[in-house]
Amino acid sequence: MRERAIRWLSFFFVLLVLNQSPCASAAASQDQKNFLWKVEAKTGAVYLLGSLHFLRKEAYPLNKKIEDAFEGSDVLAVEADVNDIQQIDISRFMESALYSDDDSLEKHVSRETYALTKKEFEEVGFPLELAKREKPWFVALTLSSLELIRSGFDPTYGIDMHFLSKAKGSKRIVELESLDYQIKLLSGFSDAEQEQFLLYTLTDTKAVSEETDELLQAWKTGDVKRLESFLAKYAGEGGGTSTVYEKLIFERNRTMASKIEEFLKTGQTYFVVVGAGHLIGDKGIIELLRRKGYRVQQL
Repeated sequence: MRERAIRWLSFFFVLLVLNQSPCASAAASQDQKNFLWKVEAKTGAVYLLGSLHFLRKEAYPLNKKIEDAFEGSDVLAVEADVNDIQQIDISRFMESALYSDDDSLEKHVSRETYALTKKEFEEVGFPLELAKREKPWFVALTLSSLELIRSGFDPTYGIDMHFLSKAKGSKRIVELESLDYQIKLLSGFSDAEQEQFLLYTLTDTKAVSEETDELLQAWKTGDVKRLESFLAKYAGEGGGTSTVYEKLIFERNRTMASKIEEFLKTGQTYFVVVGAGHLIGDKGIIELLRRKGYRVQQL
């Protein structure tokens, strides 16, 4: 249960869309733009890389510009160090993710949502009986992860895991948040917000998967506008998920941008890996830092 929980949690903040496709090629032009930025101040520098948390083995090697930026950095910063499982209080996690023995998902969501959930579990070949005590936010993680794994994607090849492995023993690793923080954020949603997030997962995951190739190409070529247009479909005020996205994305963007500012004051170079969706848009980390007067360059 511990290993399964960690894998799902490491995937959560990927926006459920930005994943590698089977047709990915490692032979991308080294001259093209990447989903990588350099932020500079007189007292330090930060590389910002938009992460894809689930990838395939054939996605590597990454573009040389990305690897060079990592090699030239002093510190690796990630949203959460998913290799440090000791930080998780399993009993508290179980309490946050699961209902008690006499409670179940069916009692906390509408009949329509429960029926959709049951149907989706059947399609991925996973008995709902094994997940019926999961709270809606954790059901959403379960379904998203199962769908990706069934399609051949693997969190062990995610960008975060790639650089965490490379940094082990050679670079200091710091967290912008923590797994414990992310668990508290998710479990702190109201029942209505959790069901809203679950419904988004149920109704849009398959539609999103049809756009994966296009979205991946946008990521590989640093096409910010294309990814912004996709995000706007789900984060807009009329999209039904605006309240959830405000908490999951925009509030966290502001907090992470403030922490990155602190990195810029240290005299060191940081290589920061965060979910790609956190970097883009008017409320994204890149724009927040630009507005504060920092020099920001896409590489």
